[in-house]
Amino acid sequence: MAEVSLVSVSKSFGPDVALSDVDLTVPDGAFVVLLGPTGAGKTTTLRLISGLERPDTGDITIDGRSVIDDTPAERNVAMIFQQYSLYPHMTVRDNLAFPLRSPILRTPEDEIARKVAEVAEVLRISQKLDNRATALSGGEMQRVSIGRALVRNPSIYLMDEPLSSLDAKLRAELRVELKRIQANLGATLLYVTHDQIEAMTMATHVGVLDRGRLVQFGTPREIYENPVSLYVAGRLGLPRINALPACLFGEAPPKAATIGLRPEHIAQGQGRAAEVVRLEHLGDQTRLHLRLQDHDIVTLTDVHSTLEPGETVAIEPKNPLYFDADGNRIPGGNGP
Repeated sequence: MAEVSLVSVSKSFGPDVALSDVDLTVPDGAFVVLLGPTGAGKTTTLRLISGLERPDTGDITIDGRSVIDDTPAERNVAMIFQQYSLYPHMTVRDNLAFPLRSPILRTPEDEIARKVAEVAEVLRISQKLDNRATALSGGEMQRVSIGRALVRNPSIYLMDEPLSSLDAKLRAELRVELKRIQANLGATLLYVTHDQIEAMTMATHVGVLDRGRLVQFGTPREIYENPVSLYVAGRLGLPRINALPACLFGEAPPKAATIGLRPEHIAQGQGRAAEVVRLEHLGDQTRLHLRLQDHDIVTLTDVHSTLEPGETVAIEPKNPLYFDADGNRIPGGNGP
């Protein structure tokens, strides 16, 4: 594994700016998630690191060495896509072995057999090695797709939303599997997604992209508790942060236009009276949907709450975050 760095990297496609002056370091052995909506520059970042695209300006290094002039094959990276990318006429064993049989690697057959067996054990698909790819479930096919990358032992694994085409149950299972695999192998991994749950549950570091710019980089907890902007605050956390007029609950810091309240940062029992709209009983938590002066607010309440729609409950901020008219974070309140 190796540290990977982007230094002042920019990339445009005609008039469209995909990345703008991005500085990013993926530490050796880290699980870094790039988070952002469609068009933020996530996939472009992967394509630049892999060598499928060349930056207009800036440098890309792997293990301290510039790879700008290297071909994709020379960079020793492995890319995993959203779609499975398997050979349907081959068995699982042959699909896993295929990268090792390339003219570049020329891996001996005994070593291929060993690596395939090891990866199959890690992915828990040993019993499927002699099955054709077409006989697998969606989750098994994605495991094999991931395995095709794992057998290579590259400098970095690049993953482009590999779980997005799976159903919710499989996504949850494979999130746990991917984190386990990465931790066990000590692999360096860069993973892009728009799914904040994937970022919160798997990442050691999160980079938030906004229209081609890296606007914040840190641990999931750092970004959740101390976002630099309202945009960043809205990228992590479910339910999403409540963005409300700054003075809705009383005096606000100078220049504050918006008060941001995480659902768990709203105290009940005193303060302003809000109307109960509905409750969502989710087993381990109950979400309380409120209405205050035409503003929708989502908070958490006791799992056994007996509140009914139409009732009122008093609420007040706890650890609020404040943002100016441009959405930038400003000091004030009791937030981090």
